[in-house]
Amino acid sequence: MSLNTILNTATSGMMAAQTGMRVVSDNIANVNTAGYVRKTVSQSNLVSNGMGVGVNIDAIKRATDRFLQSASLNAASDSGRASALSSALDNAQKLFGDPSATTNFFSMLDDVYSSFSQAADEPSSSLLRSQAITKVDDFLSESSRITAGLSNLGKDADTKLSADVDRVNVLLKQIDELNSDITRAKTTGTDATGSENIQGGLIDELSGLMNVQVSQRANGGVLIRSTEGLSLAGDGAATVKYEQSPTANGYLTVTLPNSGGQPSPLYISSGEMKGLLELRNTELPALSDQLGEFVTRATEELNRASNANSSVPAPTSMTGRNTGLDATTAFSGFTGKTTIALTDSSGVIQRRIDVDFTAGSMTVDGAAGPAFTPGNFLTQLNSALGTDGQATFSNGTLSLSANGGLGVAIADDATTPSTKAGKGFSQFFGMNDIVRSTGYSPYETGMTTTSQHGFTPGDTITLRLTDIEGGRIRDVKVTVPTGGTMQDLLTSLNSRSDGAGQYGTFSLDSKGALNFSSNNAAPVTLSVVEDKTQRGVGGPSVSQLFGLGPSERSTRASSYTVDATLDQNPNRLAFAKLDLNATAGTSALAVGDARGALALAKAGDSTVTFSAAGGVGAATSTILRYGADFSGSIARKAAAAESKKDATASVQTEVDTQRQSQEGVNLDEELINLTTYQQAFNASARLIQATKDMYDVLTNII
Repeated sequence: MSLNTILNTATSGMMAAQTGMRVVSDNIANVNTAGYVRKTVSQSNLVSNGMGVGVNIDAIKRATDRFLQSASLNAASDSGRASALSSALDNAQKLFGDPSATTNFFSMLDDVYSSFSQAADEPSSSLLRSQAITKVDDFLSESSRITAGLSNLGKDADTKLSADVDRVNVLLKQIDELNSDITRAKTTGTDATGSENIQGGLIDELSGLMNVQVSQRANGGVLIRSTEGLSLAGDGAATVKYEQSPTANGYLTVTLPNSGGQPSPLYISSGEMKGLLELRNTELPALSDQLGEFVTRATEELNRASNANSSVPAPTSMTGRNTGLDATTAFSGFTGKTTIALTDSSGVIQRRIDVDFTAGSMTVDGAAGPAFTPGNFLTQLNSALGTDGQATFSNGTLSLSANGGLGVAIADDATTPSTKAGKGFSQFFGMNDIVRSTGYSPYETGMTTTSQHGFTPGDTITLRLTDIEGGRIRDVKVTVPTGGTMQDLLTSLNSRSDGAGQYGTFSLDSKGALNFSSNNAAPVTLSVVEDKTQRGVGGPSVSQLFGLGPSERSTRASSYTVDATLDQNPNRLAFAKLDLNATAGTSALAVGDARGALALAKAGDSTVTFSAAGGVGAATSTILRYGADFSGSIARKAAAAESKKDATASVQTEVDTQRQSQEGVNLDEELINLTTYQQAFNASARLIQATKDMYDVLTNII
C-alpha cells in the first residue's frame, strides 16, 4: 500500500468521523424538539481491486420504523374520531340533564301528569288548571331548547369540518412541496432529514384529521393515498372539499391534480373528520329524531284524552289542526261512530248529530238524517246542524261553531268509536287539542294507495342516497306524476331510473305514513336535498307532509306549543266527559266532572306504538317507559363514546411511546456515539500525522 493510499484512507476515516459527530451533535441539540427523529449515519467499506481503501458515507438516515409509524398514524386517526364523537355526545347528554336527577328533561313529563292529577282532585280550581298548563308549556319549551341545542351542535360540526378540510388542503400541499426538497437532496447526496422530519410532522397532523396510506417514493419523499387508493399528495396535491347542505347529508369530495377539475367522492373511515361527519349526518339527527318521536307521542296522548272530553260549558267554536289534506281525502277512511252535540250553558244537549262513518249516514236528534260520502260530508253535516251551527273546512283545517250561545262537544261511540289512522274523529282533526303543532308529525295521514296525492304535477323533489359509511351514492330528482293517486306517486318514487328504486322502496303503511326501506344488505339512508313540491295551493310539500329526511324529522320537537286559547283561559281544559246517555232535558256536561282530568293524568301510562326513529326500531310501550329507555340510551351512548375515546387515547399513547423509544434521542447513547466518533477522528488524524512523518523521512533520505 502506497503512502498516498494510506493518507486517503485516513482522510476518509476522519471525514466519516466528522460527519458522525455532526449527526450526533444535531441529535443532542434536538433532544427536546417535538417530532424530531434521530439521525443515523450509514457507512460502508471502500474497496479497490479487492482491497479496502477507506470508508464511505452512504447516507444520513432517520431512525424510523415503518411498522410503528403506520400503527401510530392509525392510532391517531382512531383517537381523533373517538374524541370528536365523545365531546359532542357528552354535550348532547348535558342538554337533557343528569338522568339520575329529578330535574332532568324526562322528569318534566312526570310533573305534567302530576299536575293534572292534582287538578282532578279540584276540577273547578282555576289555579290548578293554570299550573297544569304551565307544566305542559315548560315541557314543550324544554323540548324546543334541546332541539335547538342539538341543531347547534350539528352546525358546530359543520363549521369544524370546513376548518378541518381547509387544514387538510394546506397539509397536502406542504407535504407535496417538501417532496421536491427531499428528492433534490437525495439526488445530490446531501442531508434530507430536516425536510423529512418536517414532512413527518405534517403527516402525523394529517392522520389525526383523516386516515391515510403512506408509502415511500423511490427517489425520496412520500406518496399519500386515501383509503380507496386515490393519490392525495406525492404526484401533486389534491384538493378536498366538504359538500355541505342545510337539509341533506354532507359528504367529502376530492379533486385530483390531473383530473381536469372533476371531483370524486372521498371515503374516510377514521380521523376527526370522520367523527364529525358521523355526528352531523347520523348521531345528532338520530337523537333529534327520537326526541321528536317521544314528544310527538306524549303530546298525542294528551290530545287524545282532551279530544275524548269537553270543557264545561262547551266552547262555542272549535278549530282543528292543519291536516295538510283536502276535504275529500281528510273525510275518507273513517270507520265507526262519533257524535257532535250542541249544548247550552247548562250542558243540556240542544242538537245531536250521530255520524256513522261505516254506514255513511247521520242521525239528527234520534231521527234519520242525511246520507253522506267523503266528497259531500261537509255539506251534509251543515244540513244536519241546521241553523244551530256550521262546519267549514279550509286549508286542511276543520272548524265547528254553534249559534245562539250554544257550545260544541264531540264524543265517540263507546262500542264502535270512530277511527282513522289510529285516531278518533275529533283527535284526527285536532278539534280540542291541548298541544298545537306547526308541523304534521307523526306523519300518519290516513291516506291509502288509492287516495289522490294532491301534489302539483311536474313539481320535483331531490333525494340524496347515502351508504353506511356516509358517502353519497347519488342524488335523484323525482317528478310528481300527472297520475293523481298515491300509487302513482309511489311508482315515481320507486322508479329504478329516475327514483330510488335501485336502492330501496317507498311504501304506505296502514296509517298512511310514507316509509323508505333499503333493498341492499348494506343499509342506504335517504335525505332531502331540495323539495319544490306542494299539495294544493299553499299546502305542504312531500317531505313536510310525510316527514321525509332527517332535516324534517329532527326539528319536529320544537314545533309544539300549548293551544293559545287554553293558555289564556285554562277553564277551556276538557275535564268533563259528554254523557251520551243523558236523558232529554238533563245536563250531559256536569260541573265538577273530573274524568277528563284523570284521563290526562293517566296519559303517560297509555300503551303507544312508537315509530322507528333515530336508528331505534318501532316499539310498543307506555310514554313513561319509552322516556326512561330513551334517557338511558342517551347516557349509555355518551358513556360508550367516552370509553372509546379513553381506549383509543391509551392505544395512541402506547404506540407513540414505542415509536418515540425507536425514533427519539437517547442522550446516553448519543454521548457514547460522540466518544466513539471522537476517538475514530483522533485515530485517523494520528494516521495522517504518521504518514506525514514517513513522507518527511523519505524526503530527507532522498
